[in-house]
Amino acid sequence: METQKSFFVPDWLEKRAQLSPERIALQDAATGQELTYAAWNINANRTANYLRSLGVQRGDRVAVYATNSFAYLDIWHACGKIGAILQNLNWRLTIPEIAQLLQDAAPVVLAYSAEYVEAVAQLRQDLPSVRHYIAVDEATAAPNDQYLAERATYPAILTEHPNLHPDDPWVICYTGGTTGLPKGAILTHSNMAWNSVNTVMSWGLTPDDVAILNAPLFHTGGLNVFTLPLIHIGGKSIVCKSFDADQVFDLIERAGVTLYFGVPTMFVVMQGHPRWQTADFSRMKLVISGGAPCPLPIFERFWVKSVDFKTGYGLTEAGPNTFWLPAADVRRKPGAVGFPLFHIDVKIVHRDGSLCGANEPGELLIRGPHVTPGYWNRPDATTEAIRDGWLHTGDLATCDDEGYYTIVGRLKDMIISGGENIYPAEIESALHAHPAVEEAALIGVPDEKWGEVGRAVVVLRPDQRTDEDTLKSFLETRLAKYKIPKSFVFVAELPKTGPGKIDKQALLAHYGASVPQQTNEST
Repeated sequence: METQKSFFVPDWLEKRAQLSPERIALQDAATGQELTYAAWNINANRTANYLRSLGVQRGDRVAVYATNSFAYLDIWHACGKIGAILQNLNWRLTIPEIAQLLQDAAPVVLAYSAEYVEAVAQLRQDLPSVRHYIAVDEATAAPNDQYLAERATYPAILTEHPNLHPDDPWVICYTGGTTGLPKGAILTHSNMAWNSVNTVMSWGLTPDDVAILNAPLFHTGGLNVFTLPLIHIGGKSIVCKSFDADQVFDLIERAGVTLYFGVPTMFVVMQGHPRWQTADFSRMKLVISGGAPCPLPIFERFWVKSVDFKTGYGLTEAGPNTFWLPAADVRRKPGAVGFPLFHIDVKIVHRDGSLCGANEPGELLIRGPHVTPGYWNRPDATTEAIRDGWLHTGDLATCDDEGYYTIVGRLKDMIISGGENIYPAEIESALHAHPAVEEAALIGVPDEKWGEVGRAVVVLRPDQRTDEDTLKSFLETRLAKYKIPKSFVFVAELPKTGPGKIDKQALLAHYGASVPQQTNEST
């Protein structure tokens, strides 16, 4: 006799509050305020009941336009409790871009923090779906808007538990698109749970772990690298409004931090900070970079301090946690991301779909229960990205003869010069080894002879000077001749996308014409 499977979606905070109510779940980095799992669950329950009173139902979208805070985390988990869908908005976007995303997801509620009161005022006329505007801070609401503080009068126990399905969406997390409208990756309850299972099992998280949460909550890294897995295991997150290097050094020194995730740009800033030389990382269990290829010199500066710094790999559509490099291999396999996590399968393929051999670069494909079912309102993009059960990442990777994976770069960023493939991450890493270079990015530009050649856009360290000829000479001892950029542009800063990645599309738009004479915009 065939039996019907029973599906179950847990209430994350209620479960953790039952199992370890007095453990500290959250700490506010600015005030030091701590919140137990029992107290956090009560706050999220009140928020969930409050949203219900506003008419929010299962499947409705709740948009949040705010910096990191306890309140933001409350709304996220309140959505999970009642089956609503969080739309976490990238506050680095322009108002017209934000308007497009809101029109795409059509939320019924828009919650905002004090920084975005004026922006919300400009958005209102174009948002017919929004029935309620909620200020998450005290005394910041516009006339006729509501305050999240109103939730205090609502029950501390969830009044109704919906029968959710694991495939119900929990978050619409928009990719860091640089051309056209970013795509909204649907992250289901199942996707996020499996990412957490993979992380706890494969990365060895424990209830004693403490993570700094300063990656923005509009990014999958803020939600899913450590935050949700730590709820799963009963650890603690220290909530920071945003990234501040001084604050990071303070927390590592005084707050018992064991885990830290950042993007390469954040580590560049930290290593250029006056406190870098004296910083003590001895209590750190894991310092990991993600979001973009990380230049090798950043690794090496951590290794000098006996930190097993490593790079991870992930993307909004899959987790994001995908690989793990054992500590014993960190220096033996510099830059590698290691092996797929427990419930993840990957492969590397040529453009025709055939498998690549050892050390042969190709596109990375991923499958597993952590992979998105698709994009919000974009069946075309879903069909393009997910084929025969495999997510086509658009990222280039290699797998060596020992089975270790390394991310080479983006397929679309690869430069083909005179028939030779040039991978920008390799050249960028070599440039970072020069003592005068703070940041560097390589783009391809048209060339009559070679079809396409590399151009380096470089930011110099404060009080440092160098020139094109010096950098070319430096690279000649490290790279094949065809890989050396044919031109250099020196700038004061590199443009960044929302998650802090270097915006290659902006660089191409500004510096992607045919090769000019050396340019210096930093003086």
